[in-house]
Amino acid sequence: MTRVATMTTSDRIPGGAIQPHVLIVEDEISLVELLRYTLERSGYRVTTTDDGEEALASVRDDRPDIVLLDWILPSMPGIEVCRQLRRGAATANIPIIMLTARGEEGDRIRGLDAGADDYVAKPFSPSELVARMRAVLRRIRPALTDEVLAYGDIRMDLVQHRVTRGGKSRHLGPTEFRLLRHLMEHPARVFSREQLLDAVWGRDVYVEARTVDVHIRRLRVALECDADGGPIRTVRAAGYALDTGVG
Repeated sequence: MTRVATMTTSDRIPGGAIQPHVLIVEDEISLVELLRYTLERSGYRVTTTDDGEEALASVRDDRPDIVLLDWILPSMPGIEVCRQLRRGAATANIPIIMLTARGEEGDRIRGLDAGADDYVAKPFSPSELVARMRAVLRRIRPALTDEVLAYGDIRMDLVQHRVTRGGKSRHLGPTEFRLLRHLMEHPARVFSREQLLDAVWGRDVYVEARTVDVHIRRLRVALECDADGGPIRTVRAAGYALDTGVG
């Protein structure tokens, strides 16, 4: 099995917005290189692998925002990779686009029934694929295609790296900014401290779970949250959420 992982020199596109992460699971080297070139020029961070089992491991190690998945792969068919991703609680909502030379209607139906969000038959135009990716992300994770996030009276400009609440500018440290962004990208979802550590600090950084509480407090102070913490809600024995019932 051969696994190739690539990353651009920065996790941010010009202007400061964080790059969406795409995992390409494809064993045709020339196509992989073409897609990597096209996607990096379009502002994506790209990881690649040519093997189905390696793809599942890659998703666990570095969760992508979207997966481009070939049907025919060594060791495990792409359609089975898709099924396994859909079965996992942590991976069930990752957008998946199937890439395949199998263009018959029955094959398209099988791919979609397995959980794919879109199905692209080879050969295809790379620019059309990028457009389809953006359409899927707009539908499933709109925050990744927007330059401004909004929740209640909170607005976050991802390009200028600014946050306002009630029209008033709020100064956030880098960690508080990343923490708020993650919560605003997933409103109403409850995250444990461990999940927030992985998402905001990264899996390779050792930080105690209680550090999350410190930065949540700083974030609440910066946003002048209510006495009960709203709109950043503490969920007893579970973690934190951006509460859609507030604001």
